[in-house]
Amino acid sequence: MSNLLFLVHRLPYPPNKGDKVRSYHLLKHLAGRHRVFLGTFIDDPQDEEYVDVVRGYCAEMHVARITPRLAKLFSLIGLVSNQPLTLAYYRNAGLQAWVERTLREQQIDAVLVFSSVMAMFVEAASQQRQLVDFVDVDSLKWSQYAVKHRWPMSWLYRREGRSLLAFERAVASQAERSFFVTEGEADLFRGLAPECADKVEAMCNGVDADYFSPEHGLPSPFGAQELPLVFTGAMDYWPNIDAVTWFVAEILPRLQQNWPDARFYIVGRSPTPAVEALAGQHVVVTGTVPDVRPYLRHAAVVVAPLRLARGVQNKVLEAMAMAMPVVASQECATAIDAIPERDFLTAGTISQFVSQVESILREPARAASIGTAARQQVLARYSWDAHLSIIDRYLDP
Repeated sequence: MSNLLFLVHRLPYPPNKGDKVRSYHLLKHLAGRHRVFLGTFIDDPQDEEYVDVVRGYCAEMHVARITPRLAKLFSLIGLVSNQPLTLAYYRNAGLQAWVERTLREQQIDAVLVFSSVMAMFVEAASQQRQLVDFVDVDSLKWSQYAVKHRWPMSWLYRREGRSLLAFERAVASQAERSFFVTEGEADLFRGLAPECADKVEAMCNGVDADYFSPEHGLPSPFGAQELPLVFTGAMDYWPNIDAVTWFVAEILPRLQQNWPDARFYIVGRSPTPAVEALAGQHVVVTGTVPDVRPYLRHAAVVVAPLRLARGVQNKVLEAMAMAMPVVASQECATAIDAIPERDFLTAGTISQFVSQVESILREPARAASIGTAARQQVLARYSWDAHLSIIDRYLDP
């Protein structure tokens, strides 16, 4: 059993959004094999109640707090210091001091960084092996944001993409191994950082198929006459906001021409004012729900119309595990190890999205068949332990 310093940019519990799903299962996996010293942040006051849950996995733990609105203002320091704004956003003297003390006083065998930004806290640590779970190529996300926004935000996002990529390359050069959520993301980073190509590999996401199972007796949250179309995700995340806004504006009205009982449910925490403004007769914005599974289990169809998606979308895997038919954008679909038209449906345009959703609504037997195949694919290909065991070879003595 090794002593492991694990740095995560967001408290890895509850597993209610993509990065926290991955970091929680990674923490759980590591805690079963090592003594984990966890340094992390809380950026949502609702997460305070879960600190003791996380502490139960750790030999020692330090939690720093972030107020997102103030942190965004502080991040502008990066414009003066010529650093990525993301680094200035997370810079924290208390966490830095705890990391340095832990490295000095504990016999830390390895450092695992979750999200590249956390590597800034161990830049001076050269005695321990370092592993980095980048998850996705975050720098490219910012560059893609630039295309979707007008000046001055386009300039700011483009700058962040360039400066963060330079930081990511430096982090990967120092690390013994770097991981990404899909082989596609790993290949993408190899192309952007060829000097690190031989130290990069994929460590895919999984899904808890016992928890996300159609066998649980979950009551329906929907009205008897409605046809619920369901989207799940953190609703303060811009790609999710863009996805539901596009769906409500372009796809839902066309569906309602033939399916007047169709109702779109936007299920997820922290909806922004722009998301809340979508609510109406045919759109429900739930905000935080105690359990997302009833919404998935009783949906007529689950949709994932993301036009900007990095890596595997947990929302898609969870719906598939629940044996639900999913219609996903091609941006989502490319990262999923499954067969289109058998395990899920894909769409690249508005008309294709409408057609694919209608095919599910029109053919219940086909919908059931796709859902059954989806769950079988998840069971066969997306076990958490099978995927996370990749990291063990770099940590075990």
